[in-house]
Amino acid sequence: MQSQDVASRPVPSGADGPGSVVDVEQAEAALVEHYPRLVRLAYLVLPPSLSRGRRVLTAHALTQRALPRGRASAPVIPAQSTGGRDGDPGYAYVRLQVLRTALEAGLPLKRRALPKRSQLPPLLPQVWGLRLFPRSGGADELALDQRLAALSAPARAGYALRGLERLDDDDVRKVLADAGVDDPGAALAQADEVPAQYALLDSPEFDPCSLQARPTDLMRRRQHLKAALAATAALAVCGALLGLPGDGWAPDGAAAPAYAQNPSAKAALDPARLVKISPAAWRSSVRTDFSVWPARGELTGDSDLLRRALAVWARPGETVKVSATPGTPSGGPAGPPQLLYAGEIDNARVVILYDGLRIARYAEPKDGTAGAALDFARMDGATDAEANAVLLHRVDGNVRYLTAPWVTKAAERDLMKPGSGAMDLTVTAGVTSPMASPATRTGTCTSWNVLQLTTPTGTRLTSDLGELVPARLTTGRPGSTHDASGAEALRTWSPFACSLGAVRGQGVRTVNAWSYASQELPESGGTATWVCTRAETWRGGGERVLAQFHTPGGTYGAVAAKGESVPACGPRDPQVLAGVLWKSEAGSWYLLAAGGRGTASIETTGGVEASAQGSLLAVRTEQGAKAELTGTLEDGRSVDALR
Repeated sequence: MQSQDVASRPVPSGADGPGSVVDVEQAEAALVEHYPRLVRLAYLVLPPSLSRGRRVLTAHALTQRALPRGRASAPVIPAQSTGGRDGDPGYAYVRLQVLRTALEAGLPLKRRALPKRSQLPPLLPQVWGLRLFPRSGGADELALDQRLAALSAPARAGYALRGLERLDDDDVRKVLADAGVDDPGAALAQADEVPAQYALLDSPEFDPCSLQARPTDLMRRRQHLKAALAATAALAVCGALLGLPGDGWAPDGAAAPAYAQNPSAKAALDPARLVKISPAAWRSSVRTDFSVWPARGELTGDSDLLRRALAVWARPGETVKVSATPGTPSGGPAGPPQLLYAGEIDNARVVILYDGLRIARYAEPKDGTAGAALDFARMDGATDAEANAVLLHRVDGNVRYLTAPWVTKAAERDLMKPGSGAMDLTVTAGVTSPMASPATRTGTCTSWNVLQLTTPTGTRLTSDLGELVPARLTTGRPGSTHDASGAEALRTWSPFACSLGAVRGQGVRTVNAWSYASQELPESGGTATWVCTRAETWRGGGERVLAQFHTPGGTYGAVAAKGESVPACGPRDPQVLAGVLWKSEAGSWYLLAAGGRGTASIETTGGVEASAQGSLLAVRTEQGAKAELTGTLEDGRSVDALR
């Protein structure tokens, strides 16, 4: 790199003027991007008196502690022109911190003075039972390591800055001075005693990120392990004797023995401390979610039942069947939860609880606690669009729901038959009559019943996907979706209803069906529809996307492509491209492809070479042809096809 005039650059705080301001995010980005080089720099500067394994762990520890606690001033020191570090104040800051602490680690300990943190063995990272050290280099690397070991720490730092960072001597003096070296010139003079074999610094001999492992002293470790096991056994016996509850645990039914007796844990498990919302609270509250649901059911005053439900939630026994949607923690509540329901449904006693993050459902048979079940579902951030119903009971292919207090009507309808009407469900004290559920059905899909709820803000469709809260169904272009309640929305969903089975049990919050293209089929085959269905989850990850193709008169849509955890068909990237092989009535095969609005052209390569302007492509081909699709948007960006 060409040398720069030091006097023309801003200088660091504490020198001749203020440096650049660096925040934590900028410093972290630089540290993560250049972590291997920073660790190598620390490893070279650390004192050779440390073992190679200790130097490795210390180098990593010093680098990981190089972030500022807040916004900080950083020197603007020239960096190597490669690697994207040139002029990066974040990198200049973390490099200076790594260098400063590595130099401090080599200082001798002083009497009557507390050691600096870098002079102590690192707390993190730690490795037990293994010795880690860099891979061995050749004879040249070994000779260079011995020569560097004979230098002082500032001289090693100067040599490393010359070799690793490609800094000229003026810049090296500047960095060493900022790192606290009293005489940078003397350090460089001492570094001149070692031949300038800078290329060797990039070898595995000096790379603490490329390691080999060997066991520690096995005999000594076995002796220590025996002593530790004996001490642990003694501690466990004492803990068991001290931790037994005074009044036993029989009233808790299927719960495991208690392990906590602190006041906070007791409060969370005390049925008298359960939160019970007034039946009229939702009418005046600005919130319309589960937090304003009143407690319902004829057993809300049954302290024994509520105590068992809370105890099983905190510590489910081995016989309790526990289930949780993906991304949902199953631990006990942090404080007293809110009671939504406690009552008898069919042949079971059911308790529904809410802790602000999760819905928990406890169920036990009427004749005892054997066979108790505990289900969890994540519900944080629910709005009035999703907080409309909770599963109460599932038996013999039917489900019953507890509806929100603002629900005025409930019905069921077959999503595959948009022209048929909805069948009203009886709602008593918020509890619906049984309705058929497709969630656990096997075999051919001939119908898909969904729950239709009427609220003051509109009518919504939700589908049981085998979870505690049914998923909301919507239609429309991403970013402007709406509930699938009108006639057009029902027609959009009809051919693709059975595809909902692909997202059962995935913690789904909403599923949107977007009709993104219509295509005239070759040979006067009619008009086909391209629809993209996207399932969003409560945890914010694991989204499922299906691009589906529906021909005129067909009962079902065909899945043309799919993706998981991709932005396609979502508000972040409302674009999609998919293709399918289609056979005409005359027996001819075609490659059909469609993109969303804003697609300027589509090109196919591989087994089929063709291109088309606009968002549609149709080209004749052969059965089984393989092709790669690529689209270009009107703004010039490219879009790849779902697979």
